[in-house]
Amino acid sequence: MIFITARFRVRPEHADDWPEITRAFTAATHAEPGCLWFDWSRSLDDPAEYVLVEAFRDDEAGGEHVRSEHFRTACAHLPGYLAETPRIVNASLPQDDWSELGEMTVE
Repeated sequence: MIFITARFRVRPEHADDWPEITRAFTAATHAEPGCLWFDWSRSLDDPAEYVLVEAFRDDEAGGEHVRSEHFRTACAHLPGYLAETPRIVNASLPQDDWSELGEMTVE
């Protein structure tokens, strides 16, 4: 799978509205056949920062995502709401789902 984590620093005046601003992009990405997950979280330390954790089935699915109309629209639309260029970690992993955190096994 392709595993991606990105940090988005949103302009403070748009931080509370970020979930709505990204709603159509998020919904369209969830609907992609190769999307395993696409989840936003808000930082507990900085209310103007959102973290996106996303995964795609494979390189082909990741490529389909970046070639999609909704991705192009997001790339054109979202920077106007951002305080800085998002930062990203992108890796290929030999798995297709989350692994359990064995150190915190729940019996």
